[in-house]
Amino acid sequence: MALAAAGTAYTLHAYEHDPATPSYGEEAAEALGVTPDRVFKTLVADVDGELTVAVVPVAGQLDLKALASAVGGKRAAMADPAAAERTTGYVRGGISPLGQRKRLRTVLDSSASEHATICVSAGRRGLEVELSPADLAALTAAVLAPIGRD
Repeated sequence: MALAAAGTAYTLHAYEHDPATPSYGEEAAEALGVTPDRVFKTLVADVDGELTVAVVPVAGQLDLKALASAVGGKRAAMADPAAAERTTGYVRGGISPLGQRKRLRTVLDSSASEHATICVSAGRRGLEVELSPADLAALTAAVLAPIGRD
């Protein structure tokens, strides 16, 4: 795993994924026994024709306008799911900000810095990785910006 190779402190959390669940992130928070504001979802958006990763709390939503602004873009829309899967190498609901097939520019919601650790997908449904927001930002070269909203 890339985290071990980088010498990053992390904890893997596996849980039984229910394919019928309406929200992968909320399912993860409940299974891990952590508040939803500490579990972050990885979304792929298209900002002015360039795929961009947004990492936001599962308890809220992505503010597309704020995402575009954070990377100096004009317009953002959610990426085509097939393009997101093809580019990252992960399936929807299991897209991780780490270890993607093609490294995409990444924006981490600034609320992450309020926590000692956060949880993000480890690359498949039912597997989360817990690490510090600073380590996640460093490993993904992420920009921190207020891109989430309630």
